[in-house]
Amino acid sequence: MEITATPLKDVYLITVKRFGDARGWFSEVFRESVFREATGRDLSFVQVNESFSEGNILRGIHFQNPHPQGKLVRVSRGEVFDVAVDLRRSSPTFGKWYGAYLSEDNCRQLWIPEGFGHGFYVTGQCAHFIYHCTGYYHPESEHTLRFDDPELNIAWPVPRGVTPLTSAKDLKGVFFKELEPFA
Repeated sequence: MEITATPLKDVYLITVKRFGDARGWFSEVFRESVFREATGRDLSFVQVNESFSEGNILRGIHFQNPHPQGKLVRVSRGEVFDVAVDLRRSSPTFGKWYGAYLSEDNCRQLWIPEGFGHGFYVTGQCAHFIYHCTGYYHPESEHTLRFDDPELNIAWPVPRGVTPLTSAKDLKGVFFKELEPFA
């Protein structure tokens, strides 16, 4: 695993190595000791989620407060543009976002710690998306930040003239200026 710091404090891009031959390939997608050495953080995953989305779907930006979740996310099929937004008032990168393409081909993962919003846009025909979470899903704590908030100005790679498909819940998200941030 190659672990690279991103411009957002505590968010890391992880690139996994594949070992293959004519029969196929093998990949170690996470090793706690390597992650701890690179980030100084111990992780314990308590829930694993998987979603499937068709192309041109935009999900998020979701977060839980209270009961936040850290997420190690990856794509096992397809491609997404994945976004993390720092919602921690005390952070030097509060209100900033970072985006990365995650795909079955580039073997990238994104570590998004507690206190961040998370969303993604499916750039290909579809995407199988896997989340390893440090906290349990807590529906009463779930919130949505508007994906199209002009203050955040996220550069989603949506083709010109195309409107991404979103859920009714995502369209009712709050704007950043209305948000009750993490400490």
